[in-house]
Amino acid sequence: MIDLYYAPTPNGWKITIMLEEAQIDYKVIPVNLGAGDQFKPEFLKISPNNRMPVIVDSDGPGGEEISIFESGAILMYLGEKSGKFFPQSEQERIKLAEVDNERRVLMGAVYC
Repeated sequence: MIDLYYAPTPNGWKITIMLEEAQIDYKVIPVNLGAGDQFKPEFLKISPNNRMPVIVDSDGPGGEEISIFESGAILMYLGEKSGKFFPQSEQERIKLAEVDNERRVLMGAVYC
């Protein structure tokens, strides 16, 4: 079961869509951004940069619990875990990494 620490933001919506499409069981744990829930010590343990959304997978790699923050990292993790919407072969993953890194370089140039 995945716990989704969620606020109704575009990044939160991305994760709920992925969880639904990948048919992964999850539980929503609301985070009240206006009340500052993201700055509470218990939240900072799973998201050190106090950002939303965050998932905690009680059945992560090796059966160990893992927390993941940043929507892109979460989407990649869920894709790998479910075997859906993410390259399954090593060659396809390398190609994805190339495109993803090229995108980052190009976006970096926009913000410089």
